[in-house]
Amino acid sequence: MAKRSGHKPLVADKRYSAGSRKAPARKSARKSKPKSKGWFSFLFGGGKTAKPKPTKRKPTPRKVAARKSSPRKRKPKGFFGRIRYAIAGLFRWVFGLFWGFTWRIGMVVCTLTALAVGYHYLQLPDVSALLDGRARGSVTMLDRNGQVYAWRGDQFGGVVTTQTVSPHLKNAIIATEDKRFYGHFGISPRGVASAIRINMRAGRSPLSGNGGSTITQQTAKLLCLGVPYDTDVWESEKAYEADCRQGSLWRKVKEAIYALAMESKYSKDEILTIYMNRAFLGAGARGFEAASQRYFGISAAEVDPAEAAMLAGLLKAPTRYAPTNNLQRSQDRAQVIVGLMHDQGYLTVAQAQDARNNPAQLSKAAAARAGGYFADWVMDKIPSFFGDQTTEDVVIRTTLDQRLQTAAEEALTYIFENKVREGSKAQAAIVVMSADGAVRAMVGGRQSRVSGVFNRATQAQRQTGSAFKPFVYATALELGYSPLDLVLDAEYCLNIAGSGQWCPKNYTHKFYGEVTLARALRDSLNIPAVKISEAVGRDLVRQVAGDFGLSSDLADGPALALGASESTLIEMTGAYAGILNGGSSVTPYGLVELRLMDDDEAMIGTSGGMGERVIQTSAAHQLTWMMEKVISEGTGRRAQLPGWQVAGKTGTTQAARDAWFIGFTAEYVAGVWMGYDDNTPLSGVTGGGLPAEIWRETMIRVHDGLAPVALPMQAPAPLVVPTPQPNPERRNNGNGPKLGRELGRAVDGLLKDIFGN
Repeated sequence: MAKRSGHKPLVADKRYSAGSRKAPARKSARKSKPKSKGWFSFLFGGGKTAKPKPTKRKPTPRKVAARKSSPRKRKPKGFFGRIRYAIAGLFRWVFGLFWGFTWRIGMVVCTLTALAVGYHYLQLPDVSALLDGRARGSVTMLDRNGQVYAWRGDQFGGVVTTQTVSPHLKNAIIATEDKRFYGHFGISPRGVASAIRINMRAGRSPLSGNGGSTITQQTAKLLCLGVPYDTDVWESEKAYEADCRQGSLWRKVKEAIYALAMESKYSKDEILTIYMNRAFLGAGARGFEAASQRYFGISAAEVDPAEAAMLAGLLKAPTRYAPTNNLQRSQDRAQVIVGLMHDQGYLTVAQAQDARNNPAQLSKAAAARAGGYFADWVMDKIPSFFGDQTTEDVVIRTTLDQRLQTAAEEALTYIFENKVREGSKAQAAIVVMSADGAVRAMVGGRQSRVSGVFNRATQAQRQTGSAFKPFVYATALELGYSPLDLVLDAEYCLNIAGSGQWCPKNYTHKFYGEVTLARALRDSLNIPAVKISEAVGRDLVRQVAGDFGLSSDLADGPALALGASESTLIEMTGAYAGILNGGSSVTPYGLVELRLMDDDEAMIGTSGGMGERVIQTSAAHQLTWMMEKVISEGTGRRAQLPGWQVAGKTGTTQAARDAWFIGFTAEYVAGVWMGYDDNTPLSGVTGGGLPAEIWRETMIRVHDGLAPVALPMQAPAPLVVPTPQPNPERRNNGNGPKLGRELGRAVDGLLKDIFGN
């Protein structure tokens, strides 16, 4: 036994360990079969059969039994087994089909996307060619002192970069529009998902409202995907921009592809530079430099956190949040941006609090917005290719005086707040000009700080009433009449062909007998005005009025003398300026010079001024003397200015639908109109009432700080009182008062012979 123990183990010893038997081995194998657990195993089978853990010494049976098929390949037994097997097979087939289809489609989409990105990559120009993409230019308006007061068109303040703008502005843009700008590849799936969630919570469709676009995608939209504006393709620039801004799903896909191309071509700072120069920021400002100049009067490199927040806040809705439209709303929006900048670490607690405590304010020029009506009027006077359709940047020097503009606006506001009943819909307009026709101020309605609206100073054609009478007397004085000549104010009628008898009445419904021409004008008597007009000839009156600038169609009948014709306030004020300057015609003008920006040579010069002489200087000065009596003694007393000589005339039309006061000092002439847009009669208002008070309040402010200057007027030579004659009707060959009386009677007799009484 000892020798045997040194031999190698027998085969049987290797196959079976001591005490082991086949039966126990089979029993162990049966125990190692896995059991199916759970509903998934019930439906789809148990998956792979778990192998039993091998023992340290596993004997190999001499006779190997035929191996049974794997559980997966084994035919299931029973009805439920077959159902499970069929469902599992269907699941595997569908999954395989889906996976095969998906990866193939994905490969195709990726290939097409790569080709599209590559195509746009090759088409993208250098960054410098994309910074100023305006389809039209800008118009910058300067006042008489060279200060900017108005802008029109698309204003581009100049190129800015991420290195030249204020760091606060750069941070505000990123915090507001795309906080992961420097981390994504042009598209932000997280941002899109967040936008969809916000839209659906708000009850909108997934693509309506917030779009989740990155700054790169917004820049792609600003570039209109590289499609330039072509007048042959697009009906208008508005239609072109509408197409660029459309938000369809297909458009979003194209923007995403273009954004990927931009990310491949340009650096992040270059993309942000394009964005900062092309973004529209309200009030015609294109780019942040133009907006900073427009709203704050400083460069985009100088803005502080509060100003940067206000500018960045415009990106969401430029027109709505423009501070020139609603400063408070713009400041509220800026507060939100300040909070974002603080949350993202761009501002310290102290900086954020300072920005909240000191919100951005408009510059003086932007806040005043002086000359809105005036700027519109000037734009209407220049060729469209230099105006609203210009493709160049244009600079216009004008006649506007911002001090006088403010004076007119404040005067109008003061009267309506203190002298007009609350809720009144009455309107008013004011024009202030120099004697040569240079318009210094213009208010076209009660809302003075507006643009693009109806201008009652230049567009409203209204009956002039008694404000027309000075041109009747100007004609008479030019023909040799004296202001002291007499005319009979008595009942008077004319037969009008086709209309019957017409009998003018005075406003007071009284008659005053023989009156001088000066008194007739002073008290605005109607009958003497008609008699003088008929005596000198209506055609001649129309000619004189037309030469003074009243170019509208003038009435043909005898009511011409009473202001039955229509005219605009600016025409009437210009005609009175002709009286002030000594009798020469005037063309009101606002344009002094038009030139292209950075060009010293003017393209257009002054468009108006003094023209040909209409009446003699002596006649104009005598008429001024007569009109001075209107203010010092007559219907225009409310227009008196302390220390200044004033000449002018009131005007009230039939049924008081229009009320006028136009007058002048030696320095300025101003006109005021008041009425309703729908021709509703004014209640208790005449030209000598509220219009005269508006004129006075305006001119007090206009003349503030000026030394009084005497009017250029000439009093008529006093008549010598003659010795009483036995026959008072006998004609006096000298220059006595009877000459005036007899002239008046002669005129009356002539008119009676022609027209009857």
